[in-house]
Amino acid sequence: MAPTVKDILRESEARLQGVDSPRLSAELLLAKVLGCSRLTLVINQDRQFSAYELEQVHELVSRRATGEPIAYIFGVKEFYGLDFQVTQDVLIPRPETEHIIEEVEKIYSGNDSFSYADLGTGSGILAVVIAVLFPKATGVAVDISPAALSVASGNAEFHGVTDRLKFMSGDFTTSLFGEAEFDLIVSNPPYVTEKEYAMASREVTSFEPVGALVSGPDGLDHVRAMLRHVARSLRPDGCFLMEIGCGQGDGVKKIIRDQFPEFWDVMVIKDLADLDRVVLLKKIVAKKPQF
Repeated sequence: MAPTVKDILRESEARLQGVDSPRLSAELLLAKVLGCSRLTLVINQDRQFSAYELEQVHELVSRRATGEPIAYIFGVKEFYGLDFQVTQDVLIPRPETEHIIEEVEKIYSGNDSFSYADLGTGSGILAVVIAVLFPKATGVAVDISPAALSVASGNAEFHGVTDRLKFMSGDFTTSLFGEAEFDLIVSNPPYVTEKEYAMASREVTSFEPVGALVSGPDGLDHVRAMLRHVARSLRPDGCFLMEIGCGQGDGVKKIIRDQFPEFWDVMVIKDLADLDRVVLLKKIVAKKPQF
């Protein structure tokens, strides 16, 4: 008798004990092969597998057992309600980054026209979602990795926004733009500390690009290097939104106080767990108190 969903779920879960969420992983992989939802999978546990389906499951489970994240196995990850292609050349989109989009929606209405830059675009999630939400906005997406830019441009094409997005290869900690070019700059820069990275799971260290994660001993090397260029490229009263690590709010505020008087408004936005997640900066128009 051919093995059933129940049999293969049990077998797959046992093989995946060394990864995060083995049961969930097994359900996702089986549902992928069968082209159904996890709920359908659970309801139809007596459904039998064909030899071809069984071969596919074993291949996917073998990949997952090495620690390879589900997003890389499937080649796609959802972000802000949209699907994005992902490869091991880019970080896997995470829900925390959606807070940046939420803040952009507080600053602009859907009919506003503005120019923006996304520094360290990776898979292009920020640049593409902003372009989708704001049909009159135009943007530039920057990344140092040509492979990442290829993924990002593919995602822009998939979502129909290539006419309003340019892609630039470059290091955003250097001077890439002229003075006062943008109304808005967004970034999810590397901010993981060297110590945090050394303690991270193999699902991160063995698969996601280290250059997009780690930023020196305190995780703020990229922030220090990029802020002077951000300040120069923002128009007066322009905004900068940047994702940070959960305990980096005070450190970023000190950097700004000590080195960047161009920014008069500094706000640290918390995530749903009440942890530091996004910094919002506004560039000075006239002389105002910093805090």
